[in-house]
This record gives sequence, C-alpha cells and structure tokens, in this order.
Amino acid sequence: MMPGDFLNILSRAAMLKTTTRHCFTEENRKESVADHSWRIALMAMLLSKEPEFQDTDMNKVIRMCLIHDLGETFTGDVPAFEKTDADTVNEDALFFDWVRSFPTAQRLEWLELLNEMKELQTKEAKTYKALDKLEAVISHNESDLSTWLPLEYDLQLTYGKENIQFSEYLKALSERIDEWTKNKIKGLTNLQ
Repeated sequence: MMPGDFLNILSRAAMLKTTTRHCFTEENRKESVADHSWRIALMAMLLSKEPEFQDTDMNKVIRMCLIHDLGETFTGDVPAFEKTDADTVNEDALFFDWVRSFPTAQRLEWLELLNEMKELQTKEAKTYKALDKLEAVISHNESDLSTWLPLEYDLQLTYGKENIQFSEYLKALSERIDEWTKNKIKGLTNLQ
C-alpha cells in the first residue's frame, strides 16, 4: 500500500471521531462512532480468553468491530430505531464503493470481512454483531436518564436479543445488563 493510500483511508476513518451517535457519554458530550467501535473491539479482546470463545478467531472479530461502522463516514449515524432498509442499502453501497478503491490486498481482505459480516453465518460474525448491540445498551445505561427517549425504556431491554442467542456467555451478560437497566430506571445507583 502506498503511503498516500494509507493516509487517505485513515483520513476517511478519522471522520468517525466526530460522527456522533444517539447516546450521551457525559453531560453535553455525545458518543462518537469511533468511541463505540473501539469499545466493541475491546469487548472482543476481553472475550478472547473465555472458554466458549476459544475456537473463535477473535483477531477477525476485532477487525470486524473496527470496520463495521465505517460506512457512517459517508452517511452519518442513523439510530437503529429510525434506520430504514433504504438507509442501510445507501450506507452499504457507499462503504463498498470506497473499499473497492483500496489497493488489492486491503480490498480483498475488507470485502471478505464485510461479506462475512453481512451473511452472519460464522461464529466470528455473530460475535461481532452481538457485541455491537450489547455495547449500545451498555452505553445507554452509562448515560443519564434525561438523555433517553421514551422508546428507549423498552428498547434497552429488547435491543439485540436475537443476536446473542448463539452464546451462553453473552446471554448471561445480557441478563446482567438487563438488571442494570432495570435498576437504572428505578433510580438505583448500583450500576453493576
């Protein structure tokens, strides 16, 4: 890869640092897409030593986590509860077009990862997707209730449930997150 190509890719990816999501991490500070992507990669790294994930290529999962939302550098973030199929098609088309402009080695790797992520058939793809959903719920639990929309009181307890069904560990984690959510709604401060 030529240095110019390398820098061009990094410059586009840097836009995720200022592309915000529908979540406040601190008063008056919205979470960025980069914040979210970094944390799901960290979550994957933490899972790498769990017995249930010993046969999972966590390096691949981390790579998926790092690139999964790069299409939002073109479209911005659309909250899951507002995102339409047309939004997804547009974001994917722009993202895939950008990746097709990469040098051959990077293009082939990224397209393979993106196709695997889209198909959601491998344990790696299922793991990245589950972590993506769980991290969003965790971030909202860390946010002040005053930043929640009314629909989020129910969504916090249902979002991503279908994506964790393949994993006993992730189901147990989700149950613990649900307890946290319920305590938060009740005004209890014991977060974890």
